[in-house]
Amino acid sequence: FVKVNILVIILLVKENINMGKSNQSSVTEFVLLGLSGYPELEAIYFVLVLYMYLVILLGNGVIIIVSIYDSHLHTPMYFFLSNLSFLDICYTSSSIPLFLSSFLTSKKTISFSGCGVQMFFSFGMGATECVLLSMMAFDRYVAICNPLRYPIIMSKASYVPMVSGSWIAGGVNSVLQTSLAMRLPFCGDNVINHFTCEILAVLKLACADVSINVLSMVVANMIFLVVPVLFIVVSYVFILFTILRIPSAEGRRKAFSTCSAHLTVVVIFYGTILFMYAKPKAKDSSGVDKVQVTDKIISLFYGVVTPMLNPLIYSLRNKDVKAAVKNILCRKCSSEGR
Repeated sequence: FVKVNILVIILLVKENINMGKSNQSSVTEFVLLGLSGYPELEAIYFVLVLYMYLVILLGNGVIIIVSIYDSHLHTPMYFFLSNLSFLDICYTSSSIPLFLSSFLTSKKTISFSGCGVQMFFSFGMGATECVLLSMMAFDRYVAICNPLRYPIIMSKASYVPMVSGSWIAGGVNSVLQTSLAMRLPFCGDNVINHFTCEILAVLKLACADVSINVLSMVVANMIFLVVPVLFIVVSYVFILFTILRIPSAEGRRKAFSTCSAHLTVVVIFYGTILFMYAKPKAKDSSGVDKVQVTDKIISLFYGVVTPMLNPLIYSLRNKDVKAAVKNILCRKCSSEGR
């Protein structure tokens, strides 16, 4: 069901991008500036980003595989986690390969359609992760505050629609934002001072009024950032009160350990977004925003480091995942021995 919806959404995006092409006059591709002005940093970041991308593919891939093949992990929490891992792979794969290839060639351009597709995945995966993290917070709330009713409340008939709804909501928002951006005319500068087709950097190049785009982004931020954050905060307030009422210190420690990984991911994810977009921008004498190298590094952290940390945070001290990996490897070794 989710795969069908994703395919439909991608087809809609392609249609909107093609319609947007007819509205733009002269720009057929964009130049991604990246770290072009700092050649001494390019080699270092190529190695770092390549290493982190391989860790993302390996770590998240392992979580998806063990969640599918180990029956002990067929639970709501690991269903949410496997979707989060798949989301992180999709998000990074939409931009990191192009980012790495730009270090190996002098060509640092991306086509108009390619920029739209990249923007679609950026919006879609980001919005979906916001909703998905709030659904995971609800899962932890039920597990700690209503443990006896957990199998009933978090049944397969409940958590599968929750995840499907997260993907659909993120996809719908992405189609809207991408189509609005790609319909704008770009008739002048085509240099994007960023690693990827980041929406704010692209809007600066449009030679038309972008007030509708800004308004739609504000509404989307309220829906996909503010509302999930409030939901997560309320959930953890109830979780905290429940944990504090547990009489034994060992019981409190075990209860907190069940949600510590999710809470860590939430802090890193939303903390990076807040720091990246809420901090004031430095301006030069002409009043134009300066995109500092530090801003780009923060964006890189959000786009690469966070997806890399997610599987490590969830599996580093997780006995279930370690046991599942061990069982799969043992089964493989025994089958090869035969």
